[in-house]
Amino acid sequence: MQIDIKQPVLAKNDRLAEELRQLFAEKHVYALDLLASPGAGKTSTILATIDALRDEFNIAVIEGDIASNVDAKKISAQGIPAVQINTGGACHLESSMLKKAVEALDLDRLDLIIIENVGNLVCPTDFDLGENAKVMILSVPEGDDKPLKYPGIFQVSQAVILNKIDTLPVFDFEVERFEEALNQLNPTAPLFKISATSGLGVDEWASWLAEKIRSC
Repeated sequence: MQIDIKQPVLAKNDRLAEELRQLFAEKHVYALDLLASPGAGKTSTILATIDALRDEFNIAVIEGDIASNVDAKKISAQGIPAVQINTGGACHLESSMLKKAVEALDLDRLDLIIIENVGNLVCPTDFDLGENAKVMILSVPEGDDKPLKYPGIFQVSQAVILNKIDTLPVFDFEVERFEEALNQLNPTAPLFKISATSGLGVDEWASWLAEKIRSC
């Protein structure tokens, strides 16, 4: 006899995710789920995105980490509402966790919620959070072979960010090889090449996101 515990867990998660999706639609809030490995630059990308969009949109951030509130403090220091989720060891966020975090926010005053998922290239792909889009961040130091090693996360992403492009001269990262692999897995996802810390390429990424927010 084989017992599949994954399906009941995902079914419950999907029910709550649909409730969140309907809530976001009702409030005209765009929910962005950022996926990446640890060190890819999720928080620095969020801060750069905030700087680019804060004059037009009201933004909040939900931070997912196994432990600590370091990143949430960085966001709050910029005057942006931030809610910390500590998963206590879980390698991803689930819709039940997100629902509790959303309850701490005033959705009537928001246009965009950025969700920083737990740093992981596998687990978060299976869990719907009711988001409008999942966006994958890969950094140059991680290598151009990641689409081949972790195809699932690239396939579920509505857009892909290649971060830390200012480090290309010092790493063995072949952009063309990366783009070819990405196009095979997800030909419709736009690729944004940025350096979150210097601001290079951030405007193009922010413009894409702004259009999505305006249309939600």
